Amino acid sequence: MNILGISAYYHDSAAALIQDGVVVAAAQEERFTRKKQDAGFPRAAALFCLDAAHSAEIDHIVFYDKPLLKFERLLETYLSFAPKGFRSFRAGLPVWAKEKLFLRSLLTKELAALPGCTPASQDLLFSEHHLSHAASAFYPSPFSEAVVLTMDGVGEWATTSVAIGRGRELRIVRDLVFPHSLGLLYSAFTSYAGFRVNSGEYKLMGLAPYGEPRFAKKIYEHLVDVKPDGTFRLNQRYFNYCTGLSMTNARFQQLFGQPPRLPESPLEDFHADIAASIQQVTEDIILRMTRALAKETGQRNLCLAGGVALNCVANGKILADGAFAHVWIQPASGDAGGALGAALAAYHLHAEAPRSVHHPDAMFASALGPEYSPAEIEAALLAAGARSVFVKDDLLFDETAEALAAGEVVGWFQGRMEFGPRALGNRSILGDPRRADMQKKLNLKIKFRESFRPFAPSVLAEEATEWFDMHAPTSPYMLTVTKVAEQRRVVSAQHAAAHHGMKDQHLVRSTIPAVTHTDFSSRVQTVQAGQNPRYHRLLKAFSEITDCPMLINTSFNVRNEPIVCTPSEAFACFMATDMDRLVIGNFVLKKSEQNRALAVNYASNYEMD
Repeated sequence: MNILGISAYYHDSAAALIQDGVVVAAAQEERFTRKKQDAGFPRAAALFCLDAAHSAEIDHIVFYDKPLLKFERLLETYLSFAPKGFRSFRAGLPVWAKEKLFLRSLLTKELAALPGCTPASQDLLFSEHHLSHAASAFYPSPFSEAVVLTMDGVGEWATTSVAIGRGRELRIVRDLVFPHSLGLLYSAFTSYAGFRVNSGEYKLMGLAPYGEPRFAKKIYEHLVDVKPDGTFRLNQRYFNYCTGLSMTNARFQQLFGQPPRLPESPLEDFHADIAASIQQVTEDIILRMTRALAKETGQRNLCLAGGVALNCVANGKILADGAFAHVWIQPASGDAGGALGAALAAYHLHAEAPRSVHHPDAMFASALGPEYSPAEIEAALLAAGARSVFVKDDLLFDETAEALAAGEVVGWFQGRMEFGPRALGNRSILGDPRRADMQKKLNLKIKFRESFRPFAPSVLAEEATEWFDMHAPTSPYMLTVTKVAEQRRVVSAQHAAAHHGMKDQHLVRSTIPAVTHTDFSSRVQTVQAGQNPRYHRLLKAFSEITDCPMLINTSFNVRNEPIVCTPSEAFACFMATDMDRLVIGNFVLKKSEQNRALAVNYASNYEMD
């Protein structure tokens, strides 16, 4: 049975294909259109998935939420706040009246335009938003049964939901509903700090360790009422997302004593303190929830999905807390992953097909996107005017490791593109974590982004515990934060605590300073030979040269550009930045050998995030 899942029309559109319950292909539309967080119908992503089906008949096409329920929320929210909410209601109504109320006919039309895809009405199914998220987390997990916690901004009505999964069964047992949303609370502070909602939350999380949570008490007193089990209510007097076109209002600004930060304006200690405060509150709410769920259900396994599950600092706290023995997080936890979850829900719940449990999981290292043959790579590089050399495997990994050890920044393009927001060694930019200047260089000259933002290490799984305080055996999807091991630190905890502000962001704290954040934290990716053999082999070669079994791993893109998908996009990014070397498959390109006339001011093509 072949099932195509679709998420679209809000943000992070995507398509995913499963065959007899096995995930075959999945990709975000932004990777093909080059439009960050593309919300349109995922035509290119769907075509990629259909191609992966090899002309097999598609039995069902599943949309990841129920638009009529979402419209019900829009309407009831307006009526609840009327006439105050009329401006917001008026802004959204034309889109609903034109498209979203008639989504079945719109989807049928879009799908019929795809070659080889002519869905009958009965073949088009609709899943609920949080059920799609929960299915994306439970069914690929290595657990036969688990609690599934989904947290995001809002689906149709639900903002937080709890499901129980057993075998092929998955049932949502309770939820919190709009407007009380942990995701929207965090996004309100993201907006207030001058970052873009739905993409800047990563920045707020990275900014938090530079601050003091001095506003946490004020948040509890005025904004959110939290119960011992983690359920909560937000005081809508301070927010504007129900009735206006912004996240917060003047009362919110008065509470914290400053107007919202303008995008791209300087960051101050105040903004770091704001970030630290909401991060602490978020962690507290989530930990109350997970502890209560573990006690109530007696379950030892937890699955996470939804946008809040991308808060890897909070994820690390869940692991360290130990209320659940095992935690698995969907690597595409946001709305893109809803496409995959919708397809899996249709297979196991609608078609009632049995489920098999796979170890370490059923996501195939999230390498589910397009890949390119040597002939395709060579043709793309020739067309772009690139100068490359084909290097066989017996030399490729050692030569690349030596270049990295010498301080080069390397674009690393191998195999299938990753599904989800993280580059995991297939579409990555790599550097030497031992170099104190590497974090600043990557931020300012490669990524064109703020200098405070931390980078993650990819470490050989078998060496991870020697370098980090691991709370789980592996962390393959870069979704949890832990601490650099004590023996790798070069300053005391007291000294670091006294020098953790924005002005001290480049203080060397460990022997791997480029991946050590101001509080000794690090967002670790463990790499296993069985999951990503080529990346593991490169890390092994680097370790043999340097005695350091890890590399900096950041996504292959510049600020606000989607991660590169094709060889030609990789070459364009390489030429537009200060990367020294590009390795695509076995083709090696050195910057010093390229025609500099091919370089363009490419970062200016992308709106700042």
